[in-house]
Amino acid sequence: MKRSLMVQPAAALHGDITVPGDKSISHRAVLLGALGDGQFTVKNWLSAGDTEASLQAVQDLGIPVERPSPTTLILTGGMFQPPDHPLNLRNTGTGLRLLAGILAAQPFESILDGSSQLRQRPMGRIIDPLRRMGAEISGMDGYAPLHIKPAALRGIDYTLPVASAQVKSAILLAGLFAQGETILRQNYPSRDHTERMLQAMGANLTQQNGIIHLQPGNPLKNQDISIPGDLSAAAFPLAAALIVPDSDITLHGVNLNPTRTGLLDVLTRMGANLTITKTGTQAGEPVGRIHAQTSELHGIEIGGAMIPRLIDEIPILMVIALHAEGQTLVRDAAELRVKESDRLSVMTAQLHRLGASITETPEGFRLVGKQHLTGAVVDSHEDHRVAMSLAIAGLVATGETVVRNSPCIGDSFPDFVSQMKSLGAPIRTHTW
Repeated sequence: MKRSLMVQPAAALHGDITVPGDKSISHRAVLLGALGDGQFTVKNWLSAGDTEASLQAVQDLGIPVERPSPTTLILTGGMFQPPDHPLNLRNTGTGLRLLAGILAAQPFESILDGSSQLRQRPMGRIIDPLRRMGAEISGMDGYAPLHIKPAALRGIDYTLPVASAQVKSAILLAGLFAQGETILRQNYPSRDHTERMLQAMGANLTQQNGIIHLQPGNPLKNQDISIPGDLSAAAFPLAAALIVPDSDITLHGVNLNPTRTGLLDVLTRMGANLTITKTGTQAGEPVGRIHAQTSELHGIEIGGAMIPRLIDEIPILMVIALHAEGQTLVRDAAELRVKESDRLSVMTAQLHRLGASITETPEGFRLVGKQHLTGAVVDSHEDHRVAMSLAIAGLVATGETVVRNSPCIGDSFPDFVSQMKSLGAPIRTHTW
């Protein structure tokens, strides 16, 4: 059975929605919670393909979990048990990389594996620093499956070669079990959810001027949390509101962590009609609401330190840029080539099918708007962010757009279609 999205041009979008729980924090809640002492409750947890894989992995490691509802977990941290089979992380690079850091210090062997898609994502970037810490970890030429054996770890002083929260987190989680201090140096800051959560749980972690210091030894204490809404999910209805005529929407409970709000900063520079209001704090993260209206946008140049702050939003930014006056240039974004797909290549090729003119570069893209799109059959390449970006593009194309291989949307935003329909978007699922 196959499924596609059928998208018609939208006349206008109106309404209020609350986006699902933050995917990055949902991963960390179960992985770090499994390390902490005591029972804790996680509310507004994202129940999606990727996060369910991380949850299943900690259960396979012997951590008890109760589920009063799909988005509420009651988890009791404690000692891991040796798994009797390889841990299947499906499509989640976050789950596999963070678990590698945790399992590198455990007194048993383990194997981390996943889908054919995950096996194509580079793992050398965590294998190298973990080996420097003394880990016994091997992969298939730097790719999953990863085989991890028991080892005594030591702290390292390491400069991150790429701005990657997953690599940073793997090292920090290994550092919890290491002998001596772990020091991480960053050229550009990446999302800091792991650091925030570790500090809230009592870890001896400090950071200043892009340098993180972690002293092991402090026990982690679990505490109840409510996860804020995911800005990366909010990016799709937000983008639609900016480019669909006569639109006016409000997104509630969105995570406004400054390491994640690069898209909002970029859109403001492009002339977006946005009102951002902070309303409180959840799980140590600032949250608020975003009011967005149809806007006259202009192109800009984006690169450097901004890229890690919006790396997941660049596919939808490409769609937005097509409707902005003048040139948009994105550079320093080669990291997009090693996500669930080569997002630079895939987005360029699929938007070409809709009639867009885009020049792909080794580390980004260049285009000149405004451009007119025409509905066509496009393919997600089983990448959730590509699928949703193409669906939003279909809302401003002439005629029908068909997005094939759409079930991957469930990896991060299972309610995407129903939420968009609630705003008035003419999107439906077709199964055959």
